[in-house]
Amino acid sequence: MATQAKTIEEPKPIPTVSGLPLVGNTLEMAKDPAAFFVRCYRDYGPVYRVNVFGQKSYVIAGPEAGKFMNTKAARNGLRSKEFWQGLVDHHGASKTLTGVDGEDHQKMRAIMRDGFSRNAMFGRYHELTDIIDISLARDWNEEAVPVVEAFQYMIVHLLGEVMTGNAPLEYVRDIRVNILYILNVLVTKQRPGFMIHMPEFKRASKRVDELGQSMVDEFFAHAEAGTLPKNLLGDVMRGHLDDPELIQKRDLKLVLTGPYVAGLDTVANTLAAAVYGILKTPGVLEKVQAEADELFARDVVTERDVLGLDYIQSCLKEAMRLWPIAVAQMRTTNHDLEFEGYVVPKDETIFIGTSVPHFMEEFFPDPMKFDPDRVDRREHLKPGAYAPFGRGTHSCLGQSLAEVMMGICIARLFHRMNISLTSPDYVLKTKTAPTPGPAMSFKIKVDGERNPAKSLDAEILGEAA
Repeated sequence: MATQAKTIEEPKPIPTVSGLPLVGNTLEMAKDPAAFFVRCYRDYGPVYRVNVFGQKSYVIAGPEAGKFMNTKAARNGLRSKEFWQGLVDHHGASKTLTGVDGEDHQKMRAIMRDGFSRNAMFGRYHELTDIIDISLARDWNEEAVPVVEAFQYMIVHLLGEVMTGNAPLEYVRDIRVNILYILNVLVTKQRPGFMIHMPEFKRASKRVDELGQSMVDEFFAHAEAGTLPKNLLGDVMRGHLDDPELIQKRDLKLVLTGPYVAGLDTVANTLAAAVYGILKTPGVLEKVQAEADELFARDVVTERDVLGLDYIQSCLKEAMRLWPIAVAQMRTTNHDLEFEGYVVPKDETIFIGTSVPHFMEEFFPDPMKFDPDRVDRREHLKPGAYAPFGRGTHSCLGQSLAEVMMGICIARLFHRMNISLTSPDYVLKTKTAPTPGPAMSFKIKVDGERNPAKSLDAEILGEAA
């Protein structure tokens, strides 16, 4: 475990991962960060140093790191500010939820908790299925459908209606480009700084700023009229009005567009990965279709029904294990930090490789196999083994929302459509930047409808849960 280094007389020496001259470990990590962290954990242990993009950083990894992140020592010993400061500065903001710690972080999470939870979808599953059907008719009607992009449009449509009351589909490409550059250049620093001046990014950034300003104007008008809605962005505006120092006016554009940035890449990547796993693995598709058909045989679908999609939720859990969005978390040490007998110095950048156990035979036998039955065997519940949403105080606030959203998306897709891989021999190509996941080139074949679109009845609240 880790603590502030007060009693360590002779800490263990921290090994440095061997690498190439000048570039160090950059190329290996850029190619497959998950595999890189796993190899280094096996070769060097739970603590080691890496040289990535000319910056020497520390790594703590493995189940030890996963368990550590839920401790008081992690809360007190690590901070997030530096990692996200480039994003904050670019938007001229004072802070963002992901980049603050301590009391301000807890206050901001409290303001946004309901809007980022599955409560935001309560009683609205009939609306969600209608939106998914619109998305299927719009984006899944070609012989070869680009899966990640199609899901990005679906997710923005869903998030927009649920969180803001508006679906800005005309901004999807701009949001995607904006995410790509900001995460690559300003956050993870996987690309050189001059790229922030590229015309493509400047155009996209201007468009996203335009979207943010229109949302700010709309919600100030709601505030003046006393008509702020009960959704995430209404909660944010109330938070700003109640405590203008906590959520400052200059923070609003960044905070109000945040749900699209948070959900566009992450949720779409996981859904695309799940589609690949379901279509590629013998015997899985038929079980998914049967469970989806049983769900939509109902006239009314409730939250309990979606959470009861046991096999589909197992497929999603397995997709998040094999293709994790959060391969590692990045922090800065507040003080000399003792971990497993090593000492990481104060004010050093540190990667926390919480996804390393996802690929370890000790936790997941035959770890590279897509196997939804792992959930029934409770492999994911071993201490420190599974961390798809990150760990600690900055774990994903939208976890419960993502679970029901992804569940109903997969169920509706496989209930409605006959889809298949473009070739039975197709092997998924992946990308690592800005977030890991299936490549944008991943396509599937649509072989027509399995079932026609049929609207659900609205849930009568108070009688169903």
